[in-house]
Amino acid sequence: MSSASTFLDAVKARRTIYQLSSESTIPDSRIKEIVEQAVLHVPSSFNSQSTRVVVLLGPEHKKLWADIVKPAVKAVAPAEAWPASEQRLSGFEAGYGTVLFYEEPKVVAGLQEKLPLYADKFPQWSEHTNAIHQFAIWTALEQEGLGANLQHYNPLIDEKIAATWNVPQTWSLKAQLVFGKPVGGPLDKAYGPLEERVFIHGAKN
Repeated sequence: MSSASTFLDAVKARRTIYQLSSESTIPDSRIKEIVEQAVLHVPSSFNSQSTRVVVLLGPEHKKLWADIVKPAVKAVAPAEAWPASEQRLSGFEAGYGTVLFYEEPKVVAGLQEKLPLYADKFPQWSEHTNAIHQFAIWTALEQEGLGANLQHYNPLIDEKIAATWNVPQTWSLKAQLVFGKPVGGPLDKAYGPLEERVFIHGAKN
């Protein structure tokens, strides 16, 4: 099998899994290695390296969802909607860990000052590199037998997280990747027609 096929198989295997247990299929040291390798090697515009990552495992993960996210969401959710929200949040709490993805705006601002020609593009490119980090870490964890789902409760939870885990206030939280040992499979996925999404010109074979 070609290298590209191996990679694409990993891309196909990465799916959203909501049913997770508080177990991990790999040791914490391997999780650390995966995150560090992704942060080292994921590309960024002008090699900005603006992405920052915080990993919460075991009890720290539980603290995030039980003590921070749940109260924050309950405070703003309509009373009639809270039971469903609570059930959903308990599903995230049931996992093993959460990867918090941040961007450092100071890096972006520095590039804007250094390269004013592209000043209006750097915030967008910052979002791009953060998304690639999310995809790379998610796919790698999936390859190790873990399931994951990506959440976005920012900015509702930003200040409390920063205070709890000493995260710099300047960092901008983008997403939360919840992961754990899967106890269920992905939902069915519908695919839009490729002829409406992919266009190739000049192909010879």
